[in-house]
Amino acid sequence: MFQPGLFQGKTALVTGGATGIGYAIAEKLLELGARVFIASRKEEKLVAAAEQLRQIGECDYQVCDIRQPEQIAALVDLIREKAGRLDILVNNAGGQFPSLAEDMSEKGWNAVVNNNLNGTWYMTQAMAKAFFIPQKSGVVLNMIINILRGAPGMAHSGAARAGVDNLTKSLAVEWSKYGIRVNAVAPGIIKSSGLDLYPAELLKGVSDSIPMKRLGTTEEVAWLTLFLISPMAAYITGETVYVDGGQRLWGQIFQL
Repeated sequence: MFQPGLFQGKTALVTGGATGIGYAIAEKLLELGARVFIASRKEEKLVAAAEQLRQIGECDYQVCDIRQPEQIAALVDLIREKAGRLDILVNNAGGQFPSLAEDMSEKGWNAVVNNNLNGTWYMTQAMAKAFFIPQKSGVVLNMIINILRGAPGMAHSGAARAGVDNLTKSLAVEWSKYGIRVNAVAPGIIKSSGLDLYPAELLKGVSDSIPMKRLGTTEEVAWLTLFLISPMAAYITGETVYVDGGQRLWGQIFQL
């Protein structure tokens, strides 16, 4: 299915590409021939990731806080200078923390919404205007979370990711005239570095709430992502595809 050279000649940007799901996506893209840029807020992690990824293919990195439009503009300049074009944007950067709604501070709410919703929008619009719209081609993949039945325990992120889900649909229609496809992937609970931010007691027994009785892997999310950004999905746009072992249909995410 994923033949060698599938993404040969393509340039991709993976935000949050230094760790976890983002790293797995960047790794697979390089293995299939793409040139890859990774970006995140922490240079130390970017340097380490880029060193490993360059053993596979051509990979550049830049420190970028997606909440800061001026840093995104600098990333646009880097991509234009080094590659001349961008074909694929994977909006993987984001984050959240568990909190009951009544305990959530104004600062915490704003931080998560600004990161997950506003940051995704800033990045998408900037890359579309700089590359995809002038080229009349491009693919955007937005990474969200399991929001089908709400996000109890993370209302801030649920609200922000629902916004991205709707943005995915809106842009898929508006930008179809430019040859741009926009889709989203909604992972369930994935065994990755992101879980380190959650208290162990919150995750206790979580596999029991998943019909498949296990956590997902970063590779399983990466394979779905690669399909949606590949030519094999050329007639798919405006979709959100879940990769969660069936958890969206049955069981709760956390013990509240």
